[in-house]
Amino acid sequence: MIAFWTMTGLAAAMAALLVLAGARRGADPGATVESQAGAREIEELERLKARGLLDDAAYAGARAEAGRRLLAVQATTAPIAGGRDRFWVLGGVALAVAGALGLYVATGAPGLPDQAYERRVDDWATRLETLEAPQLAAVAARVVRDKPGDPQALAMLGAARFAADDPLGAASAFRRLIDIQPKDAQAWARLGESLVRANDGRIGGDAEAAFAQAVRLDPGQLGARFFLGEAALARGDVRTTRLMWTPLIAALDPADPRRLDLERRLPPADAEGRVQ
Repeated sequence: MIAFWTMTGLAAAMAALLVLAGARRGADPGATVESQAGAREIEELERLKARGLLDDAAYAGARAEAGRRLLAVQATTAPIAGGRDRFWVLGGVALAVAGALGLYVATGAPGLPDQAYERRVDDWATRLETLEAPQLAAVAARVVRDKPGDPQALAMLGAARFAADDPLGAASAFRRLIDIQPKDAQAWARLGESLVRANDGRIGGDAEAAFAQAVRLDPGQLGARFFLGEAALARGDVRTTRLMWTPLIAALDPADPRRLDLERRLPPADAEGRVQ
C-alpha cells in the first residue's frame, strides 16, 4: 500500500511539472522581439513623415510593408501565459488528484492490506475445484517446492502448466517426473505433447523420441501413437503410419469423428511401403 501511494504521488507530481512546463512557454521570444521591432519601425516612419523626410507615396508604401510584417508576426505568436496562470494550473492538478483520491475512498477499500502472493496461494489451496489453470499451477508449484520428489505433484504441475498454455514449463515438470520415474509411459507422452505445443504444433525430433519411448513402455498410449503416425505420414513413411494408426482407429468408436478422420487420412500401402 505504501508503494502504491508513493507511485501515485510521484505520478501526480510529474503530471503537474509537465503541465506547468507547457504553461510557462507562452509566446516565442523571437516573435516577441520581431513584433516590438515592427512597432518601432512604424513609429520611426511617422517621425520621418512629420519632419518632411518622406513624401506621401513613400510613407504609404513603407508603412504598408511594415504593417504587413507586423501582422504576420502577430498571427504566428502564441498567447503569453499570465502571471497567475501557474496558480490556476496547480489548482487544477490538485483538484484532479483530490477528486481521484475521493473516488477511491468512496468506492475502494483503502484500509484493506495488500495480500501477498503466498497468502493468495494459501487461499487457492483450500478450494482447488474452483481454480483456473494458472492458479492450480501455482499451488502445484509450491507443493513441488516443498516435496520435490513427489511424482503426483510433478504430474499435476505439468498438467496444470500445459492447461495454462505454458508448454515449456510443462515440459520441465514432466522431465523432472521422468527423472524420478523413467518408466512412466504417460509422462513420456505428456512430455512429447508439451514439446509439440512449444514448437507451434510441429513434431520435432525430441517430441518424436518422447512419443516413441511412451509407446515402447506402453503400446496403449494412443495419443503418442497419433503423433508418431502424424510424423511418419509427413515423411511419407506409410508402414510406420499404418503401424501407429491402425490400433488407434480400432480403439475409437466407429461414430467418433476422430476415427473417421484417421480412416480418411490413412494412406494405402504399396509394395514398398510408400504413400501412393
